[in-house]
Amino acid sequence: MTIKDIKSVYFIGVGGIGMSAIARYFVSRGFVVAGYDKTPSALTQQLEKEGVLIHYEENTEQIPHACRNKNTTLVVYTPAIPDTHRELEYFKQNDFTVMKRAQVLGILTEAHKGLCFAGTHGKTTTSAMCAHIMHQSHTDCNAFLGGISKNYATNYILSKQSDYVVIEADEFDRSFHWLRPWMTVITSTDADHLDIYGTKEAYLESFEHYTTLIQQGGALIMRRGLEMKPKVADGVRIFEYSIDEGDFHAENIRIDDGEITFDFVSPIENVKDVRLGQPVTINIENGVAAMAMAQLNGCTAEELRYGMGTYKGVDRRFDFKLKTDKIVFLSDYAHHPKEIFHSAKSMRELYRNRRITAIFQPHLYTRTRDFYKDFASALSQLDEVVLTEIYPARELPIEGVTSKLIYDNLAAGVEKHLICKDNVLKFISEHDFEVLLLLGAGDLDNQASEIEKILRQKYGIAEKNR
Repeated sequence: MTIKDIKSVYFIGVGGIGMSAIARYFVSRGFVVAGYDKTPSALTQQLEKEGVLIHYEENTEQIPHACRNKNTTLVVYTPAIPDTHRELEYFKQNDFTVMKRAQVLGILTEAHKGLCFAGTHGKTTTSAMCAHIMHQSHTDCNAFLGGISKNYATNYILSKQSDYVVIEADEFDRSFHWLRPWMTVITSTDADHLDIYGTKEAYLESFEHYTTLIQQGGALIMRRGLEMKPKVADGVRIFEYSIDEGDFHAENIRIDDGEITFDFVSPIENVKDVRLGQPVTINIENGVAAMAMAQLNGCTAEELRYGMGTYKGVDRRFDFKLKTDKIVFLSDYAHHPKEIFHSAKSMRELYRNRRITAIFQPHLYTRTRDFYKDFASALSQLDEVVLTEIYPARELPIEGVTSKLIYDNLAAGVEKHLICKDNVLKFISEHDFEVLLLLGAGDLDNQASEIEKILRQKYGIAEKNR
C-alpha cells in the first residue's frame, strides 16, 4: 500500500503522544481518521474536536464503516497494544495493511528529509527545540514530537512548503530501525529498556545499526563521549557536540538571576549571546544539538538566536507550574537515572540557596531493579526525597523490587519518605516547601494541577489568568 492508495487511517492507541501526532498529519491531508483508546483524556478530546472519530471500548462493531475497506484503510498501532487486542486481531485476520507507528514514520522519512533525534534521554526536548527554531525560520519544517510543545500547544507542526520533517526516534523495541534519516542527533546511549534488549551491549548495537540507516549525503551529530561506535555509510558526515567540547559546543556561559546565556561555537558560523527561553542548565547542551541540526539545514545565526530565545519548552519537561519567591513547583518527565541526575543537578544550580524536595514515582519494576543505586545517587543531590510506589506500566510485579530499594540507598543526610501515591496531596498539604520537583513518567503528574492549587492556597499566590 502506498500513500496514494489510502483513504482512511485507523489508529489503535490513538491517544498516545506519538500516535496522535501522526493522526493529525493525516487529518491535515484530508483523510478519514478514526481510532480506539483505552480511556478518554484531554488529548483524545482535542483530537475528537479536530475531526478524529474515537471510541473507548475494545469492540470491532464500533470501527467506522469508512475504515472497513482493506484496500483503502491503513491501520496503525502502538507497541503498547497487546497482540490479543480484539480490534488488532480483526484487522490482521482480514488482511488489512497493519503497521507500527514507527513504520509509518519510516515512510515519511523516505518521502521527506527526516531530521531525527534519538537517545536514551534528551530527545524530546532537543527535537522540540529544533522544530521551533526551524518552524520560525525561512526553512520551516514539519514535526512529530514526543511531547506537547508549549509554543504551539500541540505535538505536531505542519508546513505545506517545507520538505523537512523533525521526528523523535524511539529506541524502544528497536522502532527507530524503520527510519531513514537525512540527519540524526544521538543525545545519549545510557542502557535502558533492558527488559527488551537484555544486555547493555545489545542496546548499544541497536544504536550502531541505526547509524547505518542515515542517507548518503546526510549527517550524524552525536554527543561526544558516547560508548557506541557509529557505522555510517560512505558520504555521511559525523559531527560531535557537548556542552564544552566538540565540533559544536558552548562557551562563555553566563547564569544570572534565573537567566542563561552562552556563545554557540560551530564549524559553520559561531553565534554570540544565545539566550535560553527555558533557562535550565541541561538545555545548554540540548540547545547546542538542536542548533547544530538547524544550522546544518540552513538556519541563519539570527534565526538560531531568535528560536532559542523564544522556545518555551515541552509539557512535563522542566515544566514550571509555579515560579515565585515563595515557592517553585515544576513537573519533569525524568524517569531514567541519568535524567534524574541532570534534573536534580540543574535545579541545584538554579536554586543554590533553597531547600529542594523531589517527589519521585519510579517507572517499571525492571528499571528499578536494574538501576536503584543509580536512582538513589542521583536523588541524593537534593535535600528531601519522597518516594511513591512503582508505576508498573506494562509489567507484572517482581518479588523484592519496590521503591524501598531506592529509599534504603539514599545518602545520609537526605530527608526521606515512603508514601502511597494516593497520599501525595495530603503530604503536600501538611508539609512546607521552597522548591518542589515532581519526577517520573507514570501517572503521578495527573495530580499536578491539584498540587498547584494546594500550593497557591498555602502560599497566598493568586490564580493565573486562564
